[in-house]
Amino acid sequence: MSKKQYGVIGHPIGHTLSPFIHTRLMQLSGIDGEYGVFDIAPDELSEKFKSELSKLDGFNATIPHKQAVMRLADHLDETAELYGSVNTVAFVTDGCGRRVSTGYTTDGIGFVKALENAGIPLGSNVTIAGCGGVGRVFANTCAKQGCKMTILECEAAIEGTRSFAAELNERFGEGTAKAMLTSDFCGESDLLVNATPVGMFPKCDACVVGDSVINKAAAVFDAVYNPSETLIVKKARANGSKAITGMTMLVYQAAAAQTIWNGSEFDAKDIDILAADCFKELEKR
Repeated sequence: MSKKQYGVIGHPIGHTLSPFIHTRLMQLSGIDGEYGVFDIAPDELSEKFKSELSKLDGFNATIPHKQAVMRLADHLDETAELYGSVNTVAFVTDGCGRRVSTGYTTDGIGFVKALENAGIPLGSNVTIAGCGGVGRVFANTCAKQGCKMTILECEAAIEGTRSFAAELNERFGEGTAKAMLTSDFCGESDLLVNATPVGMFPKCDACVVGDSVINKAAAVFDAVYNPSETLIVKKARANGSKAITGMTMLVYQAAAAQTIWNGSEFDAKDIDILAADCFKELEKR
C-alpha cells in the first residue's frame, strides 16, 4: 500500500511546524504517511486545488487560504460553517471514482483541548483581545460553551468588532458578547485570551493589554507560541495565575486533523511531549 499523502498550504508558508507535528503524530498512530509544504499564491489556489491538492488524502490550510478553501470544498462540516473558515480538508474517492472534499475547522477543538489539558476552565466571563480570524474562532467557541465575553480591539477595527459581537448576540442570545476598545477595558476576567500577534518573536517585549488587566485575570491563554513564554504569560504566572501559550493548541488542532483523516486518537501525555519538542524545534530555526 502506498504512503498516505498530506500537506499544508499557505502563502507565504515560511518555516511552518506542521510537517514536524504531523510526522510525529503519524508515527504515534502507526500511519505510513508523508506531509509536505505547498506555497500557493491566492490566484493559483483554484487550479492547484483541482490539479494537485485533490490527489492528496488531505491537507491543512493557513493564511491566506482559510476562507477561499470554503468555496472550493464539495462539502463543509458544521465546524467550518460555524467559524466561517477551513483549516483542514479531507479527500475521499466516491463510488464513481471522483475525488470528493470536505472542509473542517479544528482550531476550536484545539483551543478547548489545550485549556482542558492545562486545567483551565472556560469560565463564564471571558475577555478576548483581537477580532481577526482566530479571535472569531475563540469567540464562537466560547459562546457555544455558554460563556459571556468582552472582545477588545483597537479603534481602527472597533466597528467590525461591534458588528461581530452583534452577530454573536443574534446567534447565541442577547448579552453573549460586547465590543470595547482595548484602551478602555479595565475589568476582571475568568479567562483572558490574546488572539493577536502582539508579543510574537521578535517583538517579545510587547503586551496586548496592561498589567492591571492581567492582574485581574484568573487565567490567561495566549495564541502566540513563539517565544515559549510570552510576556503576557510571564506576567500572569508571576501573579500566580494559570497561563499557557498557543503551542499545545497548535498540536491539538493538528491531532484533530489526524482524527478526521485517519481516526487516530492521542494521549494527553504524548501531546505534552510533542508540544515541548516543538519548542525545541523552534529554537533550532
